[in-house]
Amino acid sequence: MPSLPGCISRGKTKEKAIENIKEAVSVYIEALEEDSISVPKETFEVIVVAV
Repeated sequence: MPSLPGCISRGKTKEKAIENIKEAVSVYIEALEEDSISVPKETFEVIVVAV
């Protein structure tokens, strides 16, 4: 995720991927806050990949 460098996730289904991404973002932000690091401003790109 561009806004959260190094924060990545995946899943076998779209639903599981979304669930895993939400968890990864939550844990990432918790870690930043625990270390008194500011949460970066949100920036994002949308990429659609069809397989």
